[in-house]
Amino acid sequence: MPKRTLQGVVVSDKQAKTIVVRVDRRFTHPIYKKTIRRSKNYHAHDESNEFKPGDMVWIEESKPISKLKRWVVIRGEHKKSA
Repeated sequence: MPKRTLQGVVVSDKQAKTIVVRVDRRFTHPIYKKTIRRSKNYHAHDESNEFKPGDMVWIEESKPISKLKRWVVIRGEHKKSA
């Protein structure tokens, strides 16, 4: 079975070698037919402490690394600073 990959935005980098990524999803409500946005936070392993809040990253499923981490950063794009 292939590993899942998700795209999201870094919301926190305060932990060592860990980032928190917010992944947004959009779907249509089954009854009201209105588009709804839902988000979920994932703890992901960032070995080099490379990513900062606001960066766009892609994360991939992995074996459990710690109590909360089951995802690893595979690539990312740094936020353009103004």
